[in-house]
Amino acid sequence: MTFEEILDHAIAMLRRRRRVAYRTLKAQLDLDDDALEALKDELLYAQRVARDEDGRVLVWCGEASSVPSAPASIESGPPDAERRHLTVLFCDLAESTNLASQLDPEDLREVIRAYQAGCAEVIQRFEGHVAQYLGDGLLVYFGYPQAHEDDAQRAIRAGREIVEAVGTLNTRLEREKRVRLAVRVGIHTGLVVVGEIGTSGRREQLALGETPNIAARLQGLARSDTVIISGATWQLVQGYFVCHDLGTHLLKGVATPVPLYQVLGESGARSRLDIVSAGGLTPLVGREPEVTMLLERWGQVKDGLGQVVVVGPRQGSPLWRTHWLGPMGRESTGDWQSCIA
Repeated sequence: MTFEEILDHAIAMLRRRRRVAYRTLKAQLDLDDDALEALKDELLYAQRVARDEDGRVLVWCGEASSVPSAPASIESGPPDAERRHLTVLFCDLAESTNLASQLDPEDLREVIRAYQAGCAEVIQRFEGHVAQYLGDGLLVYFGYPQAHEDDAQRAIRAGREIVEAVGTLNTRLEREKRVRLAVRVGIHTGLVVVGEIGTSGRREQLALGETPNIAARLQGLARSDTVIISGATWQLVQGYFVCHDLGTHLLKGVATPVPLYQVLGESGARSRLDIVSAGGLTPLVGREPEVTMLLERWGQVKDGLGQVVVVGPRQGSPLWRTHWLGPMGRESTGDWQSCIA
């Protein structure tokens, strides 16, 4: 990320949480010491949107900032929204109405808080962002404010660990409250617009679009203690997880049928190469001489003669010829087919 993007993320985090520790900023935004100091100077003195507390915490004071306001004739609007490709996770307790009928409201509050704390711990470990707590449900973004190449994988792993965390919590709840929780998780990936909505009294950074709605619909279709993902998410994680095809479903408010998959577990693959190897490599076409040469060199390697083959640009390219060490260590030049040692 550029420093300007880091600054935007830090301001958004401060505005949302009101108080953020320096160590949290450093870990969340992957900052070194110099970058953290530059960020502190920008927030404290240049932008004047925060104040320092005990040298450890930044406290949001943007609304009371001494930064000059816009002229009265110009109505300042909310910050510009961002188009993002997010993986959205929605989880909710199953049979929550029955749970409320079994418990005193104070006990119910204690149970919900324990459940939410367990979920939040898992989500933080995978660097997701809890956008909203909706009663006993959680709306979670993977890809905002911090994006990762494997956000879809992170969301699924977080969903599965949430199910495991609720199972662990049940051991205590059954003993102390004589109740048992069950959670349902829905995950969908798609385009959203993330921006600030609400009035001056309450503002939130929310993702708008079809993606969060589909994630919520998927959660409603999931069975207790299961994770369901959409076809869009499955395309991104195919090969990394073992999934059961649930077919296509018509979702309320969604015009096109959505393919659904239930996540059963991880496949053990850790890279795209693992996935490609398991499914078979794409054969070379029109490269018979090259394949023959490689097989000959491999035969020589098995006989104990070390070989080096450099795959380079086609003949005629400025990089076609290369240096290589020939017999007795003499340096020579040649094309990539004869580049051996």
